[in-house]
Amino acid sequence: MLRFILIVFLFLLSLLAVFPTPSEYTWYVSIMVTEFPWIFLGIVLLLMIWTLTVAKYRRPGMIIGSISFIFFLYPVSGAYLVGHNLKQRFENVFGTGTTNLSGLHQETPFAFWRMISGIGAEEVPYTTYLYARHTGIDLTLDFYKAQQPGARPCVVVAHGGSWRAGNSQQLPDINWYLARQGYNVASINYRLAPTYKSPAPIEDMDAALNYLKSHAAELNVDTNNFVLLGRSAGGQIVLEAAYTLHQPGIKGVVDFYGPTDMTWAYNHPDNPLVMDTRKVMEDFFGGSDRVVPQKYNDASPINYVTAQTVPTLLIHGGNDAHVNYELSEMLEKKLQEQNVKHLLLGLPWATHGCEYSLNGPSGQLAKYTIERFVHQVTNRAR
Repeated sequence: MLRFILIVFLFLLSLLAVFPTPSEYTWYVSIMVTEFPWIFLGIVLLLMIWTLTVAKYRRPGMIIGSISFIFFLYPVSGAYLVGHNLKQRFENVFGTGTTNLSGLHQETPFAFWRMISGIGAEEVPYTTYLYARHTGIDLTLDFYKAQQPGARPCVVVAHGGSWRAGNSQQLPDINWYLARQGYNVASINYRLAPTYKSPAPIEDMDAALNYLKSHAAELNVDTNNFVLLGRSAGGQIVLEAAYTLHQPGIKGVVDFYGPTDMTWAYNHPDNPLVMDTRKVMEDFFGGSDRVVPQKYNDASPINYVTAQTVPTLLIHGGNDAHVNYELSEMLEKKLQEQNVKHLLLGLPWATHGCEYSLNGPSGQLAKYTIERFVHQVTNRAR
């Protein structure tokens, strides 16, 4: 009986690999299921073998176990399918040969063995600098020095957290990896809601860029080559900043599942069991889209796309229950209309926070694309 109960429990978990999470609590589990699928595949196989020794539950146990195995396999098979033409898709945008670059760590988009063996994102030390002061708050950034000599391009990172939480130490693996690839990385803290409202984070990103430029000599920063990278709320911040600040030297922007049209997002809220989207946005903007409509318009990156917009990489999971995947599709369409170089890396199985593990299906594909994107837009300044 215990074996059958365990198989049923795993079946329920496997549903999170196929369908969006139904609540905030199961969201954390869905990240584990979709980004560490090899663990669950192994457990299901062992339980199925164990169930074969019990005649009473053998048939239903094998049926349910087989379905669970197929569901757990979905992120793996999906990663292979997306990775199959990723090289061609990237080269169609950025040119032939831009994926076969010497010195890049990950040669293929996805490999099953890499989920288990890891990809070597060893920790890189950082130094914290004070880049701006406001009444009651000091803003800092964590600077990861490029592990190659000379003036190097700099990736500026904005964390997620619904504009009201999070900090510069969120998911640092990509910072370590990029630093080892020869890029400086500056992960910033910015002012948070509800104490501070939009456009405070954009002003903070502007201040961080100015700080990095004014200290470029001591930090070995190539001021002609900045790339902005953000996740969730940070994705909205870096998109708006890249599209509106017109800071010389911003060569590209990487958005992990950030909202792109704030009015649309407010009127298409998430499952309230996952997140109260409207409350989050009202805290950030100081009211609803009817009370402060201009605030919503001003913070929507999609409203600023022109033919001069910098190259853009969008990464978004199809099962994201926090930020609707359609928001990335909407921005993709606008970028296409303006002939802006861009790529939308859609991950059908992935949820919010899908790059939690750089070894997982989403993490591998994202890293493969990001390192080539950064390399290309910074004029191959490696």
